Order: sequence, then C-alpha cells, then structure tokens
Amino acid sequence: MYNQKLIIYDFLIIYKILTEIEDNLNFNITYLKKEELQILNKKKDENFILLTQKKIPNINNQFILDDLPIKLNQLIEKLNVEFLKLNYKDQASYIIGKYQIDLNSRTISNKLEILRLTEKEIDTIVYLNKSKKPIKIKELQSNVWDHKSKLETHTVETHIHRLRKKIREKFGDDKFIISSKEGYLVN
Repeated sequence: MYNQKLIIYDFLIIYKILTEIEDNLNFNITYLKKEELQILNKKKDENFILLTQKKIPNINNQFILDDLPIKLNQLIEKLNVEFLKLNYKDQASYIIGKYQIDLNSRTISNKLEILRLTEKEIDTIVYLNKSKKPIKIKELQSNVWDHKSKLETHTVETHIHRLRKKIREKFGDDKFIISSKEGYLVN
C-alpha cells in the first residue's frame, strides 16, 4: 500500500476511471462528496492531494483539473508530479519545538532569527529528533558520522558542543540538545 492519497472531490467520472487502473498507480484513491468536505478540513494528515474542478478555500494541496479533456496518461503524470512536489516540500523542512529546520538551505530558525548550520549539524539534529529516547554517542558515530571503528573518538561530543554553543549564542537556548548519561536528546 502507498502512503500517498489522492482524494477526488465531487468528480465521479474521474474517480471511476482512476479506480479501474488503481493497481498500476503510485497512490491510493478515495472519493469525497460535497457533504463530506468538512471532514477534509479536520484532517491533520497533509499527505494527500485533493483533485477538484474548482479551487476550494482553506484546503491545502489542491490539484485543480479544469483543462478538460485530458489524456489519461497526462493526468497521471501531472498527479505524480504533484505528489513529488508534496513529498519534496514535506522532506525539506521540519518543525522541532519552536524551531524550523530547513534541510535545503541548512538553517535553523525561530520567528526572529536564522542560523546557518553544517550538513553534519543538520544530520545530527534530524537524527536526534527522530528518536524519542536519548541516543548514545556510539550510535551517533555509526549512523551520522559513519565511524565503524572501535577507536575512541570525541568527534560526536565536539560537534554537539559546538552546535549547542551556536544555538545558545544565536537563540539563547541552553536546552535544545540535552545530554544525560543515557545519551543526547533534542528537546
């Protein structure tokens, strides 16, 4: 099953056509009637595209299909491009607490200031953020720095020390990366 969802709003003929070939598509298809539109407004899941004939206010990720007729393969190609854009947008930034991490520009920002980071600093923050428990130094060495040897190295500690210092100096935040005997954790 695919994670991507195409929600077709009040466009029954397109729904019927696409469901006939759904096994060959990279997305799941559902149909939404006019009376069900308020359900979409409550959805927290943003991994969908709403295919519709007219723009609907206050709903994200819409694909307006108003240039009919269209060849089926062109429609599928356009939808796949929209899903790629959606996935790229989702993967390009993270919200971590009061900060936004932009992977493309390698920055961390709050509402007022932006701090440039190195690729390893971004990788470290993202890796720590994905875990809900503290991460040990050895795991960071292996999974972020790709160190496989058993030699003692202080690479992780040095990088995290510098990263914490940068964040403290720019944002005045001493608690973004927390260290304990169990490891490091993003707060």
